[in-house]
Amino acid sequence: MTYKIGQVLQGTVTGIQPYGAFVALDEQTQGLIHVSEIQSGYTKNINDVVKVGDKLPVQIIDIDEYSQKISLSRRTLDGNHTKARPHRKRYFTNKNKQIGFSTIEKQLPIWVAEALESLHNESLKK
Repeated sequence: MTYKIGQVLQGTVTGIQPYGAFVALDEQTQGLIHVSEIQSGYTKNINDVVKVGDKLPVQIIDIDEYSQKISLSRRTLDGNHTKARPHRKRYFTNKNKQIGFSTIEKQLPIWVAEALESLHNESLKK
């Protein structure tokens, strides 16, 4: 049988590894569902989602022309897509100081003065 990208087929899980599940499409052809394509969102343990012998619908998402390896997905057939959690914004500088886009050359004397003052205050405490 000739397979094409985008085809939806019924497959049988023949093996499970931490990186994905091997699925038999017919007697001679196998494909791999990478762990990221098992379901929407994060998959902590692939064994909690699929078991060997499970029959499941899969979609062909890639066929390597040279090696003829077939990449499969269940996630593309899933109707419910989980949204990524919003990430907290991280600042490389102190966001409370209004430095903006001032050049280092302009800011360097200020930083040096602040550091010297801090050192001077610490030495007075001792």
